[in-house]
Amino acid sequence: MKNTFLIICTLFLLQSCIVSEKPNMAFFDSDYDFKGARFVSINVPMLLAKPYIKKALREDGEDEELIKLVNKVSKIRVLTVENGDKTMLKDYARYLNDNNYEDWATIKHNGDNVNVRVKQKGEAIRNMLITVNSDKDLVFVDVKGNFTPDDISRMINSASDK
Repeated sequence: MKNTFLIICTLFLLQSCIVSEKPNMAFFDSDYDFKGARFVSINVPMLLAKPYIKKALREDGEDEELIKLVNKVSKIRVLTVENGDKTMLKDYARYLNDNNYEDWATIKHNGDNVNVRVKQKGEAIRNMLITVNSDKDLVFVDVKGNFTPDDISRMINSASDK
């Protein structure tokens, strides 16, 4: 009985860590013309990822308040796009505007653009989308959690300072 429970728990944890070559975000539905773009989608299991993220932040010398923000994250999905084009990025921005995402920050770093958008209802922020684009490579990070505007501002300021 104990082994069966252990196997079920292990399968549950592994099931949540899915890597796929198909887009895992709502914008990229099956009707969209991808024009030869290649995708890698990753659903990150937070139970396993949180300790590693906290350790890496501590090693980088981040303050404890920023590290505590990791506890507020409930789900992360990452989508990388190779051979994407500017039209795809413009369509994605239009999709976010149509779905009530607010543009909070654009940070330029070594020729890459990092864009942070949030979906806010009152003081609660349940969804944050981070987009990194450089030439034809794009990275989309969908972060779900329970954040405040102050949390997001602190995170953006920390990234801007570096």
